[in-house]
Amino acid sequence: MSDSGVPADTPTSPAATEAAAPAGAYRVLARKYRPNSFEDLIGQEAVVRTVSNAFDTGRIPQAWILTGVRGVGKTTTARILARALNYEMPDGSVKGPTIHMPVHGVHCKAIMESRHMDVLEMDAASHTGVDDVRQINDSVRYAPASARYKVYIIDEVHMLSTAAFNAFLKTLEEPPEHAKFVFATTEIRKVPVTVLSRCQRFDLRRVEADVLMTHLGNIAQKEGVEVEPEALGIIARAAEGSVRDSLSLFDQAIAHAAGLVRADQVRQMLGLADRTRVIELFDALARGDIAAAFAEFRDQYDTGADPVVVLSDLAEFVNFVTRVKIVPAIADNVAFGETERMRGREFATKLSMRVLSRMWQMLLKGIAEVQGATRPAAAAEMVLVRIAYAADLPTPDEAIRMIEQGGGGSLPSGGSAPRGAPSAAPSAMTSATPSYSAPVAMSSRGGATMSQPSMARPQPSALTAAQPDAAVLKITSFPQLVALASERRDVMTRMALEADVRLVRIEDGRLELALERTASRALVSDLGRKLEQWTGRRWTVIVSNEPGQPTLRSQNEAIKNERERVAENDPRVQEVLARFPGAKVMEVRRLAAEPAADDAAIEGAVEPADEDDDF
Repeated sequence: MSDSGVPADTPTSPAATEAAAPAGAYRVLARKYRPNSFEDLIGQEAVVRTVSNAFDTGRIPQAWILTGVRGVGKTTTARILARALNYEMPDGSVKGPTIHMPVHGVHCKAIMESRHMDVLEMDAASHTGVDDVRQINDSVRYAPASARYKVYIIDEVHMLSTAAFNAFLKTLEEPPEHAKFVFATTEIRKVPVTVLSRCQRFDLRRVEADVLMTHLGNIAQKEGVEVEPEALGIIARAAEGSVRDSLSLFDQAIAHAAGLVRADQVRQMLGLADRTRVIELFDALARGDIAAAFAEFRDQYDTGADPVVVLSDLAEFVNFVTRVKIVPAIADNVAFGETERMRGREFATKLSMRVLSRMWQMLLKGIAEVQGATRPAAAAEMVLVRIAYAADLPTPDEAIRMIEQGGGGSLPSGGSAPRGAPSAAPSAMTSATPSYSAPVAMSSRGGATMSQPSMARPQPSALTAAQPDAAVLKITSFPQLVALASERRDVMTRMALEADVRLVRIEDGRLELALERTASRALVSDLGRKLEQWTGRRWTVIVSNEPGQPTLRSQNEAIKNERERVAENDPRVQEVLARFPGAKVMEVRRLAAEPAADDAAIEGAVEPADEDDDF
């Protein structure tokens, strides 16, 4: 017999625990199916493995701290640890701590019911002061009355005051051999590092939705409750990884249904919109059909749906489609309904990542607006208007590509041609495109300071005047090529030309170059394609085995270093540096009043000696 009068071989199943309950008493599922051993814990395999290895090797610390969101099993794990530390059979067959507890031992039932005199539980939320900690410090010196260890379980330990934490430090660092501490908290960042450094930390993770579904299904079988799988999926997702929340919601759903637990009843209970209707709303917005989106939203609103909940569900589905687009296997998760998985795959194929990201950002901002609006339904409709209108708009790079191609370029998947887009802009932009037949001088002779460490942009008027043919651009030098990338606003190509390309030789229609190790693998093919688009003729881009000239960035650095060296050798600068020990030359600039010179320091610009310099 155990110390509580219960046979030592009583099984650890919840049903056996309920046998001793008073007749007619009902215990909620979250308490009835509370784990009694490490085998019963779900979704915490890492914690179980670490504790198992520690017990098997005898490397048991004096203190643990368990952290995680509400309902993942922190307090339950603490009690299981206390039970494992004090596990003892009446015949004395177990000689030390163990995680293998197939049946209840001498102390197990009292520990799990939180009434064992050697396992003390304290709620730090209501015992925050120094006096409460002083009582623990005074009692920890005495040996346990009947168990192997005295175990102190302190829940929500972050609620202790600073003085209480400081009073705990010495005892926590050097406790008696018979004392163990288990802390639990949802706010690990509020626990002082001096306490964390004295404990072994375990982060209890959120339980995956499919694991929760399986767990709820097993409980439904034990309870004799019929439930639709889709209803279990809704409850598992609403619990957000909390086992206790999922059991509480399931308990509520059983009472709400009074029979078969259906998915639509669970949605009604939780105030959620029908998932199919959320998908239809998403479809209307993705097509830019604002009339259909308005009708669907008003339908949901008239049936009692909260505008904030509708937008939140919509954002959740956007997130689901985005995840399916990145990892298609997510659509196989049974926690999601069949319709949701099928339509999610369909949208992930059709919509681009940029469209999904834009919709997500607009929904996040819109949800905050609706929450603070005096008329939430009207505010939600305006959010839908913005999303539907943006569905027809191209992304900035798509718009630039359409302008460059005279409006004839096709949009990538996920966007349709803008409705009512102006047609005069492309031709105007095309006619204003500058030419590049003359060599480009890359110094700024007017004393201006460049903001980017790149080639100075050529003047469009001078280039246009020197261009004989407006349809075909002629490129004969590398500076012209870099300037052309700047004019086309292709920042990535310009940066690659400056930092990753070493010029070997260039002539109109042919470019030989060597690449730095940092160069992209697709740089050569992209460069050939863009040159053909920009100049109106085919280009041959070849990677040469010759070393080539230094990159433009290297030349920039060399010029900058040379100017700094010349400045440091100036007697006046040396006199200043001598008067201020530790000072150094950070930047060299030419004053606007001084005459321009070839060696003038112009921040971030490359200045060749003559126009016919070959880079």
